[in-house]
Amino acid sequence: MGSISQDIISELRKTFEGEILSEHSRLLQYATDASAYREVPLLVTQPKHKHDIRELVSFAKEHALSIIPRTAGTSLAGQVVGSGIIADVSRNMTRILEVNPAERWVRIEPGVVLDELNMDLEKHGLFFAPETSTSNRCMMGGMVGNNACGAHSLIYGSTRDHTLSIKAILSDGTDVEFRALHAEEFKQKCTLNSLEGKIYQGMSSILSDPVNRDSIRSEYPDPAIKRRNTGYAIDLLLDTNPFTAGKEDYNFCKLIAGSEGTLAFIYEIKLNLLPLPPQEKAVIAIHCASLEASFHANLIALKYDPGAVELMDSKVLELTKENHTQQKNRFFLQGDPAAILIVEFARDSRNEVVQLAKSMEEEMRAAGYGYHFPLIFGEDIQKVWALRKAGLGVLSNMPGDAKPVAVIEDTAVKPEDLPAYMEDFSKLLKKHSLECVYHAHIGTGELHLRPVLNLKKEEDVILFKTIASETAQLVKKYRGSLSGEHGDGRLRGAFIPIMIGERNYELLKTIKKTWDPDNIFNPGKITATPEMNTALRYTPGQVYKDIPTHFDFSHDMGILRAAEKCNGSGDCRKSAIIGGTMCPSYMATREEQNTTRARANILREFLTHTDNENPFDHQEIYEVMDLCLSCKACKSECPSSVDITKYKAEFLQHYYDANGIPLRTRLIAHIGQVNKLGAMIPGAFNFMVKNQVISGLLKKMLGFAPERSIPLLYRTTLRRWAKGHRTQDTGQRTQVFLFADEFTNYNDAETGITAIKLLQALGYEVIIPKHKFSGRTFLSKGLVRRAARLAKQNVYLLSGIINEKTPLIGIEPSGILTFRDEYPELVGEELKSTALELSKHCFTIDEFIASEFLKGSISTDQFTDDEQEIILHGHCYQKALASVQPTIEMLGIPANYNVEEIKSGCCGMAGSFGYEKEHYELSMQVGEMVLFPAVRKAKDDVIIAAPGTSCRHQIKDGSGKKAYHPVEILFRALP
Repeated sequence: MGSISQDIISELRKTFEGEILSEHSRLLQYATDASAYREVPLLVTQPKHKHDIRELVSFAKEHALSIIPRTAGTSLAGQVVGSGIIADVSRNMTRILEVNPAERWVRIEPGVVLDELNMDLEKHGLFFAPETSTSNRCMMGGMVGNNACGAHSLIYGSTRDHTLSIKAILSDGTDVEFRALHAEEFKQKCTLNSLEGKIYQGMSSILSDPVNRDSIRSEYPDPAIKRRNTGYAIDLLLDTNPFTAGKEDYNFCKLIAGSEGTLAFIYEIKLNLLPLPPQEKAVIAIHCASLEASFHANLIALKYDPGAVELMDSKVLELTKENHTQQKNRFFLQGDPAAILIVEFARDSRNEVVQLAKSMEEEMRAAGYGYHFPLIFGEDIQKVWALRKAGLGVLSNMPGDAKPVAVIEDTAVKPEDLPAYMEDFSKLLKKHSLECVYHAHIGTGELHLRPVLNLKKEEDVILFKTIASETAQLVKKYRGSLSGEHGDGRLRGAFIPIMIGERNYELLKTIKKTWDPDNIFNPGKITATPEMNTALRYTPGQVYKDIPTHFDFSHDMGILRAAEKCNGSGDCRKSAIIGGTMCPSYMATREEQNTTRARANILREFLTHTDNENPFDHQEIYEVMDLCLSCKACKSECPSSVDITKYKAEFLQHYYDANGIPLRTRLIAHIGQVNKLGAMIPGAFNFMVKNQVISGLLKKMLGFAPERSIPLLYRTTLRRWAKGHRTQDTGQRTQVFLFADEFTNYNDAETGITAIKLLQALGYEVIIPKHKFSGRTFLSKGLVRRAARLAKQNVYLLSGIINEKTPLIGIEPSGILTFRDEYPELVGEELKSTALELSKHCFTIDEFIASEFLKGSISTDQFTDDEQEIILHGHCYQKALASVQPTIEMLGIPANYNVEEIKSGCCGMAGSFGYEKEHYELSMQVGEMVLFPAVRKAKDDVIIAAPGTSCRHQIKDGSGKKAYHPVEILFRALP
């Protein structure tokens, strides 16, 4: 394999219209695959159309390089790991080209996301049926490459079953379309004097040979197994006309599906569509007392013709407790089952579904399988499936270096063979004294089996291969498939000869040589695969030094292991169309280096492989971390709970220790002190920042965006006002303490005053206790030591007075939620338990009022009965660490107030991020994705609510409309 110099890159730029990302390419590749493999690519490119692909193929041939096609990079078996040109189609080749509702098909480019495709198709009453657990970010090119299946493959099969035609570039740069061909058309293709003709001739020669035919039929996995994806699917091609009379027409799409980008480069796909499933659905979550019971219960469930049967074992369920988002999805669980079977029925009437569920439950109880059978309808079904889909991600939350690893997680046998197969597999585990995690597609005989191994230990790396080899032999015994849906990749390619026999493996090598004689496309996958325990991410036996940190990372056993929790599942690649908050900079740019996983993996790379005394002192880390908005969404939306906001703050402190703290960073971090000084003469301060000449010079000198206006000070501070307006305690009022954070005390004091007036009008005595700044500004700029001092001081000052009866209430979400999130990890071991106890009694004002309303302490009668429409933009920290629901409930207390949440993620301002000159454009891009259009579309009589001070500033700058804190809106609703 050749190498790429800057001269060669310059040469490629002359003809390549797509984008070339040479910087960070090593780290980007490292961040894109969920497997254990680590290789260094030479170049990352982003083709825009087929002409770019043709140029890449020509360039690769000329310079003896390889091309690895890549979409979202969520594969589990190392399919997109390798040295060469990474051709990433996920940013530019993302168009839905044509939908034909009458004939039920769609033409798309390979970078189209599955869920986004189905959202577009819904208006036609159609959908693409195979659905993977990564459906909100996986792309159709990858689904074809891996022949993805998903939870409903029982009834819908795999991607291969729905691929009608494919347009691709062959290894000689020629354009080709593969589609269904009747016998005469196939013969005509064989007469072509081209690479396409040689491909058809080669397959005709292979499949016409009687010895080959017998070998394929006897050695390939049992055709009754729905999920079989081992090697190239020549068994399926053999079962087509002209090779088997009376069968469906020949279509090379069956071979391309599951070929992992090794045969051609796809640039267009035509897919079969189906009518939307029946509207009446239900899920039965069968709680099993043992794993063995679930294997047998599965066979009973299959008798009732379900759409899906999925399994989650106790280890997966336990780990979902650690994730904020998944905690909400555990509502249906009772006790601690050894496993649950998720059985879904879709029928035309609810009565039919209920009767099926009842009959199935009766049969299972009679057989002694299952002790709890909750029947779940409506929107709650999606919560159950969300819990199931998080299975892969939450496995990384297992503490320590030993993790459930992808090695044999894709085995498939006939469902009726599964109990016996699992009994044999249990013996294999016992022999090696291994624990294992079980989950996923039990209904089709495929369980994702993940033995717990520590791939940093030499003995476990040996065991890694031993388990794979022995499992391959066991699967062969049952004539199963070692690769059910995840593909062969680097992980299982070397075991293909075992699974299909040496003769058939030689046929695969012949196919690869015919299609790709120069070995351009993704070499080392399916054929000539290196040993599966080579080029691993970790060096076995390497000693990893403890890295001192300011945050407490003891729960994760250090910051390195915290970063290692990222398993590449790519949840952070969701678009704004899909929704959620993670990850705003990726949503806006669609660049891999701006994903949560890229940031986690660049940390892992340098913390693992560096000789620096300060392992954080690397400009490369700074550049990849720079566009993180510190929105905190990854802590809750990433199933592995990778908290980049925390990691970034920790990194910046160490980076500044080595490189100094920039002036702007110091100013932003100390803005509380600046405002404190300005508050002595607020009129003069405001005159200066409103004066265009003075403020313009200040912004230019400090690197603030000229488009932004510097926040003004209120005419008095909240503390000063509160001293003169305290209610007399009559003994009848409930006492609450208000946290006068550094934003509300100086800039948004009017909002704070309104909050106090509201609480007083509702019968509460409000006290602002003695406390320090929250430390939020220091945390956001990476001055963690200073934030830790403030945290300790606040815990000392407040822990004696804040309790269940006298809570601490905050107006600015990012300020008050610091007590819950960062403080316990900043104050040190001696204060940690005190900080945790304090955090239980710290609430946003929205949470407090909603809770008091629920208790009956506040009533609807206290407010107007006028009608009012409100749209709400929730604060990122609320979404990640608490919930926006209390805000909705609080604003809905007046009888005729109707509240609708804007389905926006981050507003884009993110504290000081949107003020900074180099970040301004991205900040506005983030706002334009959902928030600004929703606000502009709102009628003039609709009130815009936003609890965050930064969010309110962003809404004003981006839409010209004023947003109000929810307490201002509720105060106006008083008679």
